[in-house]
Amino acid sequence: MKKYTYTEKKDTRSGFGAGLHEAGKKNENVVALCADLVGSLKMDAFIKDFPERFTQVGIAEANMIGIAAGMTIGGKIPFTGTFANFSTGRVYDQIRQSVAYSNKNVKICASHAGLTLGEDGATHQILEDIGLMKMLPGMVVINPCDYNQTKAATLAIAEYEGPVYLRFGRPVIPVFTDPDQKFEIGKAWMVNEGTDVTIIATGHMVWKAIEAGEKLAELGIDAEIINIHTIKPLDDEAILKSVKKTGCVVTCEEHNKFGGLGESVARLLTTELPTPQEFVATNDTFGESGTPDQLMSKYGLDAVNIVEAVQKVIGRKK
Repeated sequence: MKKYTYTEKKDTRSGFGAGLHEAGKKNENVVALCADLVGSLKMDAFIKDFPERFTQVGIAEANMIGIAAGMTIGGKIPFTGTFANFSTGRVYDQIRQSVAYSNKNVKICASHAGLTLGEDGATHQILEDIGLMKMLPGMVVINPCDYNQTKAATLAIAEYEGPVYLRFGRPVIPVFTDPDQKFEIGKAWMVNEGTDVTIIATGHMVWKAIEAGEKLAELGIDAEIINIHTIKPLDDEAILKSVKKTGCVVTCEEHNKFGGLGESVARLLTTELPTPQEFVATNDTFGESGTPDQLMSKYGLDAVNIVEAVQKVIGRKK
């Protein structure tokens, strides 16, 4: 198992803020809109340097999406910012009708996704957003794994023409990817090569998968770990190549097992390469109030749950 270390922990939302600021320096058409959550979305640096390119919409998320769609007609590249729950569930009609249907170049940037929003509880913890967004025709869906990857993803989507959903989070987590990485939309990152099982993880679950890989190595199990940061378009080639080698797969996500990364992988494997699969995800449930660590443990999203899933799926191999 390849050894990954880190010297600091940062929140992925700060990676978005840094990426947005840098994208603003590179392209004067980059603009930002926020629904009264500037501090939470880490937009302060962008606003300080480019105040004329920022719009504070207030608590009017549907209006924010409509304004952003209109801005694209004049050649602007709008980045909208609010919590993931309000970025998707509250404004799904506006996204579908004003952004996706006409393929507008809007970047829907969503913080505080998943259970790790923590103490704010179930009303704010959306676990359905990936499913909602990946079903929209033409919508790119990205869920990066740490500060550096989130920053790189933010810069990449600024150069991409078309609607994008960028998902990130609130808690501080290990920073373990290359600070100078080139982010390629739709291209998986091979975290660790192995032969016994394929572990496919996204977002905060990538570090959990690395922790699980280390535990599995101690048990004599050689895990191949793949970071799928782009859930749509899915890197079919990377997944099929890995699963042909290992013969079984575990998918890991901080999202409902219905509609998420796991189902995208299952659809691919069902049509191309039927393979035993286990899901590490929330099980058709809402969240609740608690610390991020408490919630990840209670809802089965820890390294130990990945290890158990691996042991189970290996037992199902023919």
